[in-house]
Amino acid sequence: MVLELHAPVTTTGGRGVVAMVLLEKRIPFELVPIEWDTLNSKEHLAKQPFGQVPFIDDDGFILYESRAIARYLEEKYPQQGTKLIPTELKAKALFEQAASVEFADYEPYARAVYMAGKAKRFRGLPDDHVAFDEAVADLSRAIDVYEVILGKQKYLAGDELTLVDLFHIGFGATFEFLGCDLLVKGPNVSRWWKDIISRPSWISLSDGIKSTYTYE
Repeated sequence: MVLELHAPVTTTGGRGVVAMVLLEKRIPFELVPIEWDTLNSKEHLAKQPFGQVPFIDDDGFILYESRAIARYLEEKYPQQGTKLIPTELKAKALFEQAASVEFADYEPYARAVYMAGKAKRFRGLPDDHVAFDEAVADLSRAIDVYEVILGKQKYLAGDELTLVDLFHIGFGATFEFLGCDLLVKGPNVSRWWKDIISRPSWISLSDGIKSTYTYE
């Protein structure tokens, strides 16, 4: 049974990150499209009790939360495709350090930028402009630190691409559209960001997740 990715066809958020990991690891998969208005259905909640997306079905093994899915895929296929988690002790420690930073110091503020920016863009409410500016200011503190880190190494966990870098794409890919330029301002962050969004795995998702990907 080919692995199933249950997600909307758009590429933002965790669903796009999981699809990108599947492509980087060259894992054949089938997209099972989910409509947004079905997230609270009994059938969906039986697989994802929080009513969110995405989740995978790997021959009957159900797993949700994009970071958990990405780690699972890397650990199941360590020798296939792009290596996304280092195994050497100190390199892995630096990976875990960067993963903790992404989860604690980037994701909450990136999510706030996304939510406020979406409201500002599509509703145009004055309060949403204020919330957006505040969220961008909060996120900028982390990006300023990234600028220093990326002045010393190619990626956030060292000189090799890891899952940590890919985890930033979900919200980051929406920033320019929403009016946030934090990922293209500083020379080091801009260089890193252009690198990861120029990967063939992300470019191939630009028109949405295709129904099926297979590999030779």
